[in-house]
Amino acid sequence: MSEERKTIYLCLAHMSDDGMEQKYVKEAFDTNWVVPMGPNVNAFEQDLADFANGNADGSKLDRKVVCLSAGTAAVHLALLACGVGPGDEVLVQSFTFCASSHPITYLGAKPVFVGSEPTTWNMDPELLEKAILDRKEKTGRYPKAIVPVALYGMPYDCEKIMAIADKYGIPVVEDAAEGMGSRFNGQVLGTFGKYGVLSFNGNKMITTSGGGALICRNAEDANNVMWYATQARDAYPYYQHTAIGYNYRMSNVCAGIGRGQMTVVNDHIAHHKHVQELYEELLKDVKGVHMHCQPTNEELGMRNEECPVFDSNFWLCAATIDKDIRVKGQENAYKEIIKTAVGGAAGVIHAVDCATTDCQPNENVEALRVFMLGKKVECRPLWKPMHKQPVYAENDVYTNGVEEDLFKVGFCLPAGPYVSDDDVRYIVDCIKEAIEG
Repeated sequence: MSEERKTIYLCLAHMSDDGMEQKYVKEAFDTNWVVPMGPNVNAFEQDLADFANGNADGSKLDRKVVCLSAGTAAVHLALLACGVGPGDEVLVQSFTFCASSHPITYLGAKPVFVGSEPTTWNMDPELLEKAILDRKEKTGRYPKAIVPVALYGMPYDCEKIMAIADKYGIPVVEDAAEGMGSRFNGQVLGTFGKYGVLSFNGNKMITTSGGGALICRNAEDANNVMWYATQARDAYPYYQHTAIGYNYRMSNVCAGIGRGQMTVVNDHIAHHKHVQELYEELLKDVKGVHMHCQPTNEELGMRNEECPVFDSNFWLCAATIDKDIRVKGQENAYKEIIKTAVGGAAGVIHAVDCATTDCQPNENVEALRVFMLGKKVECRPLWKPMHKQPVYAENDVYTNGVEEDLFKVGFCLPAGPYVSDDDVRYIVDCIKEAIEG
């Protein structure tokens, strides 16, 4: 009897083979240092700083890193440190997960969404500048910050976005939660702006079970963030507060996991890149299916000597399927109300009474998701653009419709360390089987 096939997930947490995570966690328990902060936190922050500061050409930066309880907390504190407050506006990429935009609202500010360009799928620099000028004309003030996002690990155009931000004196908070180890012109994402956000959620490039970090340009900024992350306590022999702080520091136990994960982070990145290459090779002749690849010189309209180098970690491998491709079971797409959130362990979800919305993936994308699930392969839609979310229905948006079109035709494929070459071949065979004719 053949062994039952296990489900192939998008990106499962993967511990080091030599058990370094357990070693550092055991140290935390052996020393009874299981609270927020501690030796593991300090060492993990240094490991992250060493990783972020190393350019591909051998040169070094001098960024500082603060470990926090979540990537969302990192976005929140970065915006706070940029001076974002009630009544302010922040320009944020629309094509992203809600953690990029929700912290703006935590601070009483207003997200203003910027659409994507078709090569990286990330923030369009032309739309960004258009939004800056239009907000200044309409409100009399420039937006308080800019938040580009490394969608699925793909770098945004750091050169153009930073040039525009510098032109108008607006700080950039890089949301590199999905882009740990991705580079632009050899420099690690998260080190270009005033702050850079990392995430160590269970499905990210490395994990600390939960957690995140903020890359800061200097020690002064890092100390300010640490102050806000530890309830903003003033230097008195009793508790006194002159500002509202937060309980956002990472625990010494979680940081122990992170220290162990740093011993395999480069292996993880290399594996994701290898899986992307294999998908590209195996799907190149499948009609109607197109992998999301790094921009070519031709797509960018540039010569070799002037073309920027995009180096994605390919946290997830994304693809699109032409709208006229028919998938088995397509006639049943969106006929049943979903009872559980896509992705399984997503916690409590809000029940709905209708299977459809005014902005959703095409029926063949949904049919492909269901077909692959039946083959025990996790296949998810792309992020729904934030400006199409009901909670942001009244927010301003500057878009050419690129991200809306991509959401209708796009999907994500497994890419994590547990995804083998044979798994990729099986996944591609399943896609071929799903396509009728």
